[in-house]
Amino acid sequence: MSPSRPARHPAWGIALVALIALAGLFYVKWAPYYDRAFVAAQTHSIGASILTGGQDAPPAPSLHAALDYAKVYGLAIWKALLLGLLLGSAIQVLLPPRWIERWLGRRDAGGVVTGGLLSIPSMMCTCCAAPVINGLRHCRAAPGGTAAYWLGNTMLNPATLVFMGFVLGWHWAGLRLALGLVMVLGVGWALNRMHKTDCTPTGDTGATEADTDPAFFLPGQVLRRWARAFAGMALRLLPEYLVLVLLLGAARAWLFPVLDFSIDNSLVWIVGAALVGTLFVIPTAGEVPIVQALLALGVGVGPAAALLVTLPPVSLPSLAMVSRSFRRSELAVLALGVIVLGVVAGGLAIGLGFGG
Repeated sequence: MSPSRPARHPAWGIALVALIALAGLFYVKWAPYYDRAFVAAQTHSIGASILTGGQDAPPAPSLHAALDYAKVYGLAIWKALLLGLLLGSAIQVLLPPRWIERWLGRRDAGGVVTGGLLSIPSMMCTCCAAPVINGLRHCRAAPGGTAAYWLGNTMLNPATLVFMGFVLGWHWAGLRLALGLVMVLGVGWALNRMHKTDCTPTGDTGATEADTDPAFFLPGQVLRRWARAFAGMALRLLPEYLVLVLLLGAARAWLFPVLDFSIDNSLVWIVGAALVGTLFVIPTAGEVPIVQALLALGVGVGPAAALLVTLPPVSLPSLAMVSRSFRRSELAVLALGVIVLGVVAGGLAIGLGFGG
């Protein structure tokens, strides 16, 4: 008797993932950002700072401040977050795991570069990309390639770089792109070097089933598994995500206590900005109006550059969302890499005379 062969993933499922990705990204990202680029070019602005909502300072910590920030932030990201949940759960169920392993499972430079390249058209904020990260790790993507994809969504986002060029100046966009490449490739390489043997996240066994029963891939069975994966991911990620967004929204006045010329280019302010930027959560391109408002208030270019590099790639909520997909040591290295490059950004902005 010949050995049983694994059933093949249905072509319609693979096509469905491609359709969701292309249609979803066009609706949520590509079309809106295309129009927004013309607004940035004409007005040299893409809106008010989400930190203050156009006011002189963040509101005092309160329930109202928390709810207000969560409302503004939620309206900005809910479509992308829904798309991220759909894609993350679909990757687990509808794509052949061997595809993910072939392109992102490699622990060499090629896997990291592939992750970075795949991130460029995605353009999601760090929290909206988190469900996709969980889906990729579920299918045994290597930590380095997965991290490169995650960081590249924000740091290599072509739309954000265009907004930045028109609003802040192309020298700021160049600084962001250069350090973004270092972050994506450097952190990805470091995570792959940390562990030579893969460690699929605990409990992620769905991608390794034998799948020898042809009924396993009947449309009804597949769609039920996808619905369960979507519901499980949403119920696991969204409650902690919402709580952390509310807490950070309430704590804006503590995290950003002074927003004027008293924030100079001293090292303590640059390091402080890098730390706060790594923890705080913003929507895609939210760092552009934040930095624009800070510079207008006289904040030093060093802290402003540190925020420009650290606000987008990770946040406390997004780190919590992917905490089951990476080891704690990997997340620590990832966050530390973001902080260090934020400090480097501050030094480079000063050294290159961005304030001149």
